[in-house]
Amino acid sequence: MPPGTTGRSGAASARTGRRESADERADRRWNDLLQEVRVAQTGSQILFGFLLSVVFMPRFAQLGAFDRGLYVLTVVLGALATGALTAPVSYHRLFAGHQLKPQLVEAAARLVAIGLVLLALTIGTALLLLLRVATGSAAAAWIAGAVMAWFAACWLLLPVLHLRRHHHDPTRDRDRSPG
Repeated sequence: MPPGTTGRSGAASARTGRRESADERADRRWNDLLQEVRVAQTGSQILFGFLLSVVFMPRFAQLGAFDRGLYVLTVVLGALATGALTAPVSYHRLFAGHQLKPQLVEAAARLVAIGLVLLALTIGTALLLLLRVATGSAAAAWIAGAVMAWFAACWLLLPVLHLRRHHHDPTRDRDRSPG
């Protein structure tokens, strides 16, 4: 459908810069989301598996009450992250055949975003626990905080800044290549 027309695919084209139907857009977004989830899921599952094994290490019995509490918090965050990052599979199974792909993509995207936040918190608390046990230093909290700030910068701040720059660039439409 030519640009500027008012049909369904014309509206999608105006929003995405692509000529695709709502179903094609949902399929593309779903495939993109699956690729993203594969990366995050693997990392969360490996971290969670490692966390589960820590309690069986001899040194675990020597941890103080705060560090044990921090461990429990870290394991719970890891379980929540894994649950959120694997939830799109369940959604897909339940939505299959109901012709709700756009709704599936939206719900799954929200769960992946929540999963990424939980994964970052899991990594932050795991790092804090590790540094406290390894160094016994009060600097562990500062280092873990700095790493969490780095995550926030890489995962949120930089993408938002790039989006702002892209959306405010007057040469954007002139320089954009088709595709």
